[in-house]
Amino acid sequence: MPPIENPLAPRVQVIAHRGASALRPEHTLAAYAQAIADGADCIEPDLVMTRDGVPVARHENAIGDTTDVAAHPEFAARRCRRSIDGEPREDWFTEDFTLAELKTLRARERLPALRGTRFDGQFEVPTLDEIIALAAAASARLGRRIGLVPEIKHGTHFRRIGLSLEPVLLDALAAHPYTRVAPVEIQSFEVGNLRWLRERLGRRHSNIRLLQLLDEPAMQPYDVTAAGGALRYADMATAEGLREVAGHADAIGPSLRAVIPLDSAGRLAAPTPLVRDAHAAGLEVHVWTFRPERQFIARDFWHGTDPAARDAAGSVAEIRAYLATGIDAFFTDDPALGRAALA
Repeated sequence: MPPIENPLAPRVQVIAHRGASALRPEHTLAAYAQAIADGADCIEPDLVMTRDGVPVARHENAIGDTTDVAAHPEFAARRCRRSIDGEPREDWFTEDFTLAELKTLRARERLPALRGTRFDGQFEVPTLDEIIALAAAASARLGRRIGLVPEIKHGTHFRRIGLSLEPVLLDALAAHPYTRVAPVEIQSFEVGNLRWLRERLGRRHSNIRLLQLLDEPAMQPYDVTAAGGALRYADMATAEGLREVAGHADAIGPSLRAVIPLDSAGRLAAPTPLVRDAHAAGLEVHVWTFRPERQFIARDFWHGTDPAARDAAGSVAEIRAYLATGIDAFFTDDPALGRAALA
């Protein structure tokens, strides 16, 4: 596909989505190490809080699907029903565990039907400090900077229970010599916390940028919902809305189908104006998420018929189609395929 738009970024970045999560259980040191070995420019830890105020990497604060907590009878009574971002959920939640207790758990594969369970039970839940140390050591060994793209999960929820992530994250980044100079991009689906961070950071911290994530058009950032506001992600993705976002963020993170949607047959349709409009507002575009299993790939690029099968060539071809739209970075579960697409 010929280029439609040129990136704003001087170099398109490969962001390891939860680490190399197609190859190792997500949000484990093993997944991050594999991602770095496979050429990721940045690794992405989603951050949630423990009861004693330590940021750890999990996709969400509910941990029943991604750890072996259900196999620990000593924690059986902690399973409870709770509203998270307005949605009821029965599970075990990180804010009910101290770090020491979480360290007794072991990670499980979130998509076992697709990716198997051979690594289940081998890896701990890592802290943000451990992830920074891993990136710093790898950077020194490889002679290249490994960026971090931490996502603040459930910001409003944690703030309401007295475990605000944002100040703890800033303190952790300031405490490590590596993250005082390495590329860092803090991301959130909420708006208020990014505005708060922009006020605290100003434009002085040249190594720390902010990424406004965008969800489905009809949805709202949860902090907006909680405050009774009307703003939707659809509003944020208009030309005018993007100019507003540029006041507190350096980039947007839309789903890849918001850049090139699929038609009724599951094939690529015409690109939307989102990348062009974002660039016009001075915002980079960092799309999520490319996955190597065929069911996640546009039908244009299938090499076979089994939806659950891995299709490396199809994933590379799909990434290249999106690169032609001028995206500046992309999240992928398999950074090696991302590197191949860029090559």
